[in-house]
Amino acid sequence: METFEDFVKGLIKILNIKQDIEKLTISEQQKFISKINEYLYTNYEGIETTHVLDEDFEYLSDFHIFWKKNHEKILNPQIDKNCCEKVADILHDIYLKYDGKPFKETESYQNSGLQLSEICKIRFLTANQDFRGSRDFEEIADIYRDDDSIFDLNSIFNNPDEFLTKLDMGKLAQNDKRRTYAKTIAQYLLDKKIEPFDLLKYFDYDFGILRNDLIQLKGAGYGSKKTDMFLRDMCLTGIWKEGKNFHMVDVASDINTIKVALRTGIVKTDILLLSSFLDIFCYQYGLIDEYNAKAWRVVWEIWKSKYSNEVIESPSQIDYLIYRLIGKEFCNDNLIRFKCETYGHEFFWHSPRNQTCQECYKGIREKNKARVIWKDLPCKYSEGKIYIEKNKIRNKILPDVEECPFISVCMPRDSTFKKLNPPKSISILGKTSWTTAYTKKDEGGGGLMA
Repeated sequence: METFEDFVKGLIKILNIKQDIEKLTISEQQKFISKINEYLYTNYEGIETTHVLDEDFEYLSDFHIFWKKNHEKILNPQIDKNCCEKVADILHDIYLKYDGKPFKETESYQNSGLQLSEICKIRFLTANQDFRGSRDFEEIADIYRDDDSIFDLNSIFNNPDEFLTKLDMGKLAQNDKRRTYAKTIAQYLLDKKIEPFDLLKYFDYDFGILRNDLIQLKGAGYGSKKTDMFLRDMCLTGIWKEGKNFHMVDVASDINTIKVALRTGIVKTDILLLSSFLDIFCYQYGLIDEYNAKAWRVVWEIWKSKYSNEVIESPSQIDYLIYRLIGKEFCNDNLIRFKCETYGHEFFWHSPRNQTCQECYKGIREKNKARVIWKDLPCKYSEGKIYIEKNKIRNKILPDVEECPFISVCMPRDSTFKKLNPPKSISILGKTSWTTAYTKKDEGGGGLMA
């Protein structure tokens, strides 16, 4: 195995061929590029293996071995309690201003016309399939109304492919994983001889015990994110009206809640996050995912310690506000700058679908064409309220706000602001995955393909 130190020494040796690096010959450039490619992206006979998803995989490269062992030390993620307190204070202010309503919001299931037990069944058997272009609840609910036998547990266990096909998921990404998830979660219920609606009762109405049992269930697709989202929704929508230890349910960690955590500074790293091309088997992603959930829990704990009578019951209640409104709406490049093709006017607008120069139309009533010249975060400009005020989710959750509530923490108009991005995940399995990227040192090629 080539160590990281050996790799660096090799690069130094190549670069020291000439003192004037700007005048490296093609031959020297070839050696440099080959060395980088060999260390990062090729393996060899006898390379060590890593255990992931209940399987053993060869390491992709010597860098893979180094990165698994050292990624936490190199990134050195930290939870900044000072920033957590600032965020907690803002959430508390929102709680008081809106009488707690923003923390009771979830995706709407109640207008489906289905029984609570049916909503629970649909969500439990499909929440683990919610990735890579999966169907939303209303689409699945329509399928259920047409033929509820599709959700028969014995049928799912015996023929998971049919279940996925009838839900129109059979041709979506990572079908092998979907099949395993469907079969395993059906078996989980069959072994207990219960329906999903009875799960909380089965675990003595204890959200904490149920949460741990689902997360530890191998091959079901119920990691911490999917479990926390499911339990949050079942509680806040009143599907499960009784229960204890709801406080053990975390904010569901995803790219949106991670993004807000990074930009508010409640989670910090010593270096900028690496590209997913270097984060082989998602070690960085898993680490930041873990710290994100912990950080939002620290926010909730600070809020609880400061305002014990004016606090939500569980960190998971922060989730919908953070991911659905702040992360997906406010913290994206949704403020659009247009330029008039006739007179050169420049103006901000809330929708990229606009094709009209609004300056001309409002001023001289001419309908001239305009084109998008750039997009940015609404919080970076005073004109951002043009987008905020038109946002439907904002009008539902935080009516009358004109800017992101975290603007005083992120300081997006300060010169030191960095638009930090969440980590991305490349699947370990599936059509586009690390397992398709292998190549040996003496073979060339390899890598990911769409």
